[in-house]
Amino acid sequence: MPVPTVLVVAARDDWPTDRVVAALTDGGARVFRMDTAEFPQDLTLAGRIDARQGWAGGLATAYRAVDLADISAVYYRAPNAFALPATMSGPERRFAAAQARAGLGGIISALDCHWVNHPAAMSRAEYKPLQLQTARACGLAIPSTLITNSPDALLAFTGDMGGSVICKPVASPVLIEDDHLKTVYTRRLSDSDLADLRGIDTTAHLFQAWVDKVHEVRLTVVGGRLLAAEVHADSDRAHTDWRSDYASLTYRVAEVPAGVAEGVRRFMDRLALRFAAFDFVVGPDGTWTFLEANPCGQWDWIEHATGLPIAQAIADELRGGPA
Repeated sequence: MPVPTVLVVAARDDWPTDRVVAALTDGGARVFRMDTAEFPQDLTLAGRIDARQGWAGGLATAYRAVDLADISAVYYRAPNAFALPATMSGPERRFAAAQARAGLGGIISALDCHWVNHPAAMSRAEYKPLQLQTARACGLAIPSTLITNSPDALLAFTGDMGGSVICKPVASPVLIEDDHLKTVYTRRLSDSDLADLRGIDTTAHLFQAWVDKVHEVRLTVVGGRLLAAEVHADSDRAHTDWRSDYASLTYRVAEVPAGVAEGVRRFMDRLALRFAAFDFVVGPDGTWTFLEANPCGQWDWIEHATGLPIAQAIADELRGGPA
């Protein structure tokens, strides 16, 4: 009888995934781990479909192989780009990469099994405007938000808010400039910022009303499990954006209010997610205000700081274990 296998698609050097693989194998699961960077030079794909059966075949390297029919679950987490032969020209590499994505990615995406998360669901859920709309529809509190490239629209928004407004990226906050990795952090707009809005018209910007907070919460959701940690900032920089000063942070395991838990579960169902890392701010009155949900969010440092069993929860979800 075939042994069910968990397919893990992640960067080879992603050590949080190492923890999940260890939890899976410790629990007796069979794992086939791959990075898309292995294709096509170190990973072979053979997939066949016809009128009699769906996709059959497998994935193989020089040391391991898996039959597509034996894959019971997929853990998909930010794999690397395809590693194509260096002898290819630029146009050839772009063409080959598109074919690899449509071929290998297409067959993996077609697997009819349990996903954490399916790449199509992840891609859709990464849009912050959709996140905010979904959170609102699911009963979660959200900050008033403007996305614009219009200086006039921003001035009207700040006038309506009557208080502090923050600016943050609509998409990934990370960029590479002069061969250095840089992060664009959330910042509160000052009067001098509003007096000179040159550059606003060059792209989309996200502005939100500042929400007073006692602390923030990183809520990691895995299937039906809600694993929450309070994030307390001990510096002005971290109070605005805790990612800007990790050294000032302390953590505490938190309980999720029933209404928030219900809204979060509805959010996950609507966006077809089985994993997401939610960020909330908690106000002086105890209100949890939704900021965003990352369908491929980081979690390992939270597990290390709090002892929350996130890796085990992911492994349990992939194995169809306890919720």
